[in-house]
Amino acid sequence: MVSPILTAELDAAASFRIGLLTLNQPDALNGISLEMSRLMLEALERWAADPSIALVILRGAGERAFCAGGDLHAIYRSMLDNPQKDPWANAYAREFFLAECLLDHTVHVYDKPIVCWGSGIVMGGGAGLMAGASHRIVTETTRFAMPEIGIGLFPDAGATWTYGRLPRGIGVFLALTASQLGAQDCLRLGLADACLPATAFDTLVNHLQSQSWTGDTAQDAQAAGQVIHAMQAPAAADSGPVWRHHHLMRRLGEGRDFDAVCAGLRRLAGHDDPWLQRAAANHASGAPGSLLLAFAMQHRLRHASLADVFREEYVVLLHCASHGDFQEGIRALLIDKDKQPRWQQPGRDGQAQAWLDRFFAEPWPEGTPHPLADL
Repeated sequence: MVSPILTAELDAAASFRIGLLTLNQPDALNGISLEMSRLMLEALERWAADPSIALVILRGAGERAFCAGGDLHAIYRSMLDNPQKDPWANAYAREFFLAECLLDHTVHVYDKPIVCWGSGIVMGGGAGLMAGASHRIVTETTRFAMPEIGIGLFPDAGATWTYGRLPRGIGVFLALTASQLGAQDCLRLGLADACLPATAFDTLVNHLQSQSWTGDTAQDAQAAGQVIHAMQAPAAADSGPVWRHHHLMRRLGEGRDFDAVCAGLRRLAGHDDPWLQRAAANHASGAPGSLLLAFAMQHRLRHASLADVFREEYVVLLHCASHGDFQEGIRALLIDKDKQPRWQQPGRDGQAQAWLDRFFAEPWPEGTPHPLADL
């Protein structure tokens, strides 16, 4: 049986080695399963403790995707097996989202450089992995997005943190429109560090293997950055929709009134730019509860620590896997494929707030510590 994760240790200069970690499910666009999260975390922890490993490279097998998200089919089955809709009773969801949070947090705080080859589709859990890497590379084929509002979820995998550190309004715009970004837009927003040709991976690896490593994290991170940027072609000016609409995106997303923000996004349906039209269409078809959750997460956790963001995301994810729209979103998109989800309506004013509040209540038995208390 082929492993869903491949690991290799490549010889490099000065007796150092490079850890190469490959997501190996190309037919599923390298979607991350519970097993994959655990195997990746084990590899990263092993390499972190090995002084001969100078840096780590993350990539996806095949040419279509680095990673398109998580294993939604398994999550769906776990929700069907939890008819009482108790957030803590869904053991699979508990373990899946715990592993996801631990893995993404580990990448964010890793004590060695991590180079992420974000070529092709980089969405959902894949975007979460790339966001934490110290050196994030995109290519001309990159399609970056957090499209969770379309499946009854909210941008997770640390996206609350990542989007919350973009210029005010931009993160809310992206979260509430599931807009796709190309390479130059990722660079413009600081979601990527360099753009290389999609054919340049092997050359990059050869250059990294030839680099003189020291074992000092700061020095090696700087050296990796120099190698990467030496291969990068100059970026073209005004080469993506974010470059064209940056100020508009900020203005539409920066308000504190949820209904007013949504009204502004809906009006983009009449814009002459197809990218903004798609943003409006994505927003209009998203789960109303997911829009409210995404908006609340951005404002509630804007100044929270990275660890607290993952702790709060974990709580909300467990509730989404029990009494939210997540099950219905997966059904409509992947199971029945009718693309006709029957979304819940949170209501307005006090009703909406009461609907929202239950997603932030810790679902485990009283006296139980938070599963991510030790982050």
